[in-house]
Amino acid sequence: MSRLVKRRTIAQEMCEAGRVLVNSHAAKPAKDVKEGDVVTLKFSSRIVELNVLKLPASSKKASSEEFYTITSETRLPKENNLWIENPLSS
Repeated sequence: MSRLVKRRTIAQEMCEAGRVLVNSHAAKPAKDVKEGDVVTLKFSSRIVELNVLKLPASSKKASSEEFYTITSETRLPKENNLWIENPLSS
């Protein structure tokens, strides 16, 4: 989830809470992502779905457009709090 979430700790918490899906399946923090995978991130205010184009060869900063394309982004109403709702019910 490099370049998608600001800190690794937050990315790990999102995975543990069931807020990260890879190909429609809940992803654990150590899940390997491959080219062509569809990743869904359920933030508290939005849901982002993206396609993985390629994986970075190194940890150098590069343009995120090289690595993934966002296929959909849904803003959630403020009354919907994804951190409280059951993530597996959707």
